[in-house]
Order: sequence, then C-alpha cells, then structure tokens
Amino acid sequence: MQPDARETVDRGDFPGAVTPWDRPGWRAEALDWAAAALAAHGLRESGQRQVRLRPWSVLVRFSVGDGGPVWFKANPPASAFEAGLTRALADWAPGSVLRPLAVDAARGRALLPDGGPLFRQALDEDRAGDGPRAWEAVLGRYAELQRSLLPHTPEIEALGVPGARTAALPGMLDRMVEENTALDDTDRRALHALRPRFAGWCAELAGAGIGDTLDHSDLHDAQLFAPEPGRYTFFDWGDASVTHPFCSLLVPARAAARRYGPDVLPRLRDAYLEPWTGDGRTPGELRRAARLAWRLAAIGRVSAWGRFFPAGPRDADGGAAVETGDADRARWLRELLTRPPL
Repeated sequence: MQPDARETVDRGDFPGAVTPWDRPGWRAEALDWAAAALAAHGLRESGQRQVRLRPWSVLVRFSVGDGGPVWFKANPPASAFEAGLTRALADWAPGSVLRPLAVDAARGRALLPDGGPLFRQALDEDRAGDGPRAWEAVLGRYAELQRSLLPHTPEIEALGVPGARTAALPGMLDRMVEENTALDDTDRRALHALRPRFAGWCAELAGAGIGDTLDHSDLHDAQLFAPEPGRYTFFDWGDASVTHPFCSLLVPARAAARRYGPDVLPRLRDAYLEPWTGDGRTPGELRRAARLAWRLAAIGRVSAWGRFFPAGPRDADGGAAVETGDADRARWLRELLTRPPL
C-alpha cells in the first residue's frame, strides 16, 4: 500500500470518536491486509484514499484505476459478524448482496467492490414521482431475500448475528428497561405497565407461523444500491439480528413516509407482505402480524444502537467517553409507548 498516498479523513458528527484507525500499528496492518487482498485480484491502490470514521465502523475508499473504487470496512467486536455474514449471504443470495473481494471474519473486516449509485441518489433524482413505486419494488425484493434465508437461520446465528427471537423479546425488554440510564421514573413505570401487553404481542406473533430469520434492522435508502432500474443490492448488515422478519418493515417504511407522507404506508406494507402470501395465510392475518412487528421492531433498534468500538466516542477535548447510546436506546423504548399503528 502506498505509504505516501494522499488521504482525507471524515469523522462526520463524531470529531472525537476513537477508532482503531487512530492506532498506527492497527492502521498499518489493516492497510497491508487490504493491499494483499487487492493484489490477489490484480488491483493496486492509486489516487486519493478517503477514510470515513464513525464510532461503529472504519470505512476506507480506495481508488484502483479504471475499475471503480474498492471499499475496506472494519467493524467493532459487537458487529464483527458482518464480514462473515456478508460472505455467506453472497453464496446464499447471489445478486441481492455485495460479494466481498476478501473477508477476515475473525477480525471483522472485509474488502468490498463498489455497488454503484445508492438508492437514495435515485430517489433524489426522481423527476417522474416514481419513488413510492420504487420503494414497493425494494420491499418486495427484500421480502423475497428474507424468505430465501429462512432455511439458513441456524447458520446465520452460528455466524454470531445477535439473537432477538420473537419469543425472547419480553426478557430483552426487561433487561433494556433495567439497564438504561436515560429513562426517567415515568418512562419506567409506563414500560413496566406495558409489559403484559408486550408479552401478548410477542406470543401472538411467534404463533403466526412465520419463523424468525435475518432482519437488516436499518434498511433506509442509503443502505442499498440501485445500479440500474429495478435492480437492488442490499448492504451494511452491522445492525442485523435474528428476529421476526416483519420487524424489517419499520425503518424503510418510516424513511419512505418522511419523504412522501404517511399515505404511502399501506402500499408499502402490502408490497412487503405480498411475497409472504400463500401457505394458507390470509391478507388480514399477514397485516395483523405486520402491525405487531411494527411495535416490536423497536427492540431490534435498541439492541443495535451502541455497537461501538470499545473506546466509544470521546468528547471534543479528548476527555472521558461520551455515553450517547443510552439516550438513543431510550428514545426507541419510548416509541413502544407512542408509535401510531401501521
């Protein structure tokens, strides 16, 4: 790897975030690994290197000549499963996910090809008003991906993807409420009062006949590529968990509703549910299951938020770690109390 390559570093809204990139030894070893992986594919770094540092990932964009950029990603221990999961998904669902050029599952790192334009870019450039229909196509394709992964659920868990099984969600809620330092007494009382209803929702959803499988958990419009009309590639699985698949609907539906208004929600819900029809399930039963998962999906977001590098983000002066996770987890827990129905 070129030692004198020009480099830009983007820390976004986390100027004091501490990541392994800040350790010269780690950085040198990671770049050597990436150089060897590029060479194995007949590629060599050229031009400017762009580094994107966040508390939850290290992302490096390498220019490699005329073939388009290549991306190095390193995850913290709590989401280190992503590298191995990405490799497995490429075998189980080719064409729906990125196929990595190289993976070091033990160290939570991968080298990935460029996936083309983001879906968000396609929506921003949409002049014909086709965005809601494009979201319907995305959700239908994603549901098909989830259905295809149902037989692989045990293997997905074996890769280290966190479990949030539907039947286990009440116990997870108990722990989350107990451990969260940002909840006040009013929040805690309200969540404790909700607990019996919450357990009933979980039991009903677990008995609806659709097994738990992979939930991306953060599938917004910048988490998939749209390299050409009607073709979509899903990526960035670091927030994933194994839970009821319908929990996946929450984040993309909310993203689309923010852009197009809440009237799109029924269409998006039905587009997502269409691949799940059959097997004796009625549309009414599927919509009921989706309404339940719409509420329960907050637990997946609570679980995912805070998968930071161990040092965590630090304040701008380099002082003690700033605890940002509990406040965001509390926000998602409060949504259990306030979210309007789907």
